Amino acid sequence: MHTVVERELEIDLVLAPDRTVPVPCRLSYRTADPYAVNITFHVTSDSPVSWTFARELLMEGLFRPAGHGDVRVWPTTAEGRSVVCMALSSPDGDALLEVPDRAVTAWLERTLREVAPGAERGFLCLEEGLRHLLGT
Repeated sequence: MHTVVERELEIDLVLAPDRTVPVPCRLSYRTADPYAVNITFHVTSDSPVSWTFARELLMEGLFRPAGHGDVRVWPTTAEGRSVVCMALSSPDGDALLEVPDRAVTAWLERTLREVAPGAERGFLCLEEGLRHLLGT
């Protein structure tokens, strides 16, 4: 049986150094895909946008700049509060997001209670996946 750890919250989309817009999102972690985290934006709209990237990248980004390319994460302060910044880049555009570090940390701790770092491989259903791919 697989577990899902989710958290809904509002994060800030940075439009300019002094202007942000709150965006509803959902953080999701599934033990069936133990290396990945998912963040879905505009969860209340007809066309939500989802990004999936390494849980390890998000964990590292709580303490120091992490990632390169499409997803970068780093800790900082904004208006006197501790936040985690996420820079997302795609052919459709770029986004800079600020997430309260307490919310991300609490959610990540819940995922770590489900699957400890280094134990992810034990949660992969490789044989089941192969059977599905091979149609047997």
